[in-house]
Amino acid sequence: MDRPDLELVLAVRQHGSLVMAARALRVAPSAVTKRLATLEAQLGLRLFQRTTRRVSPTAEGEMLCERAGELLRAFDAVEADLREQQKEPAGPIRIAATLGFGRLWLGPVLADFQVQYPAVSIQLQLTEQLPDLAVEGFDGAIWLWNAPDHRAAEWVSRRLASNQRVLVAAPAYLQARGVPRTLQDLSAHACLVVRENGGESGLRFDHWRLQCAGETGVQHTPVKGSLSSNSGEMVRDWCLAGHGIMLRSLWDIAPQLDNGTLVQVLPAYTMNDADIHWLAPYRAQIPRRIRLLVDCLAERFRHEPWKLKPVWPAAPPNSPQKQ
Repeated sequence: MDRPDLELVLAVRQHGSLVMAARALRVAPSAVTKRLATLEAQLGLRLFQRTTRRVSPTAEGEMLCERAGELLRAFDAVEADLREQQKEPAGPIRIAATLGFGRLWLGPVLADFQVQYPAVSIQLQLTEQLPDLAVEGFDGAIWLWNAPDHRAAEWVSRRLASNQRVLVAAPAYLQARGVPRTLQDLSAHACLVVRENGGESGLRFDHWRLQCAGETGVQHTPVKGSLSSNSGEMVRDWCLAGHGIMLRSLWDIAPQLDNGTLVQVLPAYTMNDADIHWLAPYRAQIPRRIRLLVDCLAERFRHEPWKLKPVWPAAPPNSPQKQ
């Protein structure tokens, strides 16, 4: 069985007629009849039922047609790849990303990629709501969560890097209020709550789902405080000003942890629900420029550059203990 045989069975199924299949393949009807009979004889199977009105696939013929389609698409992809290897990647790439991560980490990588491949143009849209990628014409998105359940079958996903949310506070807050030593101690502290993403997950913002290092269980920890916002940047500003403890992604606060304006609280506990993902609408053939970009992103982020800086102590020296 070779490629013309696969094209033959697909044409016969599509048109439901040997004559119409011959016309589509630009061969004589007698050639189609003979090739199909030879193929059925080789396989020892009846692939199509013939009537005076229509030719329709048997169960075995339907299975062969499904596999034939997959194989022909694979052939086309290989040929396209080989053709693309002979020329420089070119064309537009349209991407969506969350505001903070897109500005801090994604933007510089995209600029470097465009310098490397000058014939590629990149349009980056920063947003806090994940678009309907296919409907709105995006090639993909860099997002901090995986595909929503109702989109999982339509989109493809690739994890680019792990990410953790950690508990942090300003040294001035810990000096004034003491350092929590257990999760239960958080109930006596001012906790700064971020109300992002419109509650897509259906989970309560005032319950932090924390996991202790080395353990598999997740502890739902209720928190309270007088300040909350839908802006993570606003909550970070409040935290830096000493108004409470917040739960924030490492990529977002790496500079502040490095320079000591924020320090980790209960460093054994993290929230592990915000890994960095590439999300894209399903397509049978992915342009080489997009595959190169995703590979570039995976390489740049796989070492989690936001974790290369040292983690500062849980509290500044001589800070009072929580009573």
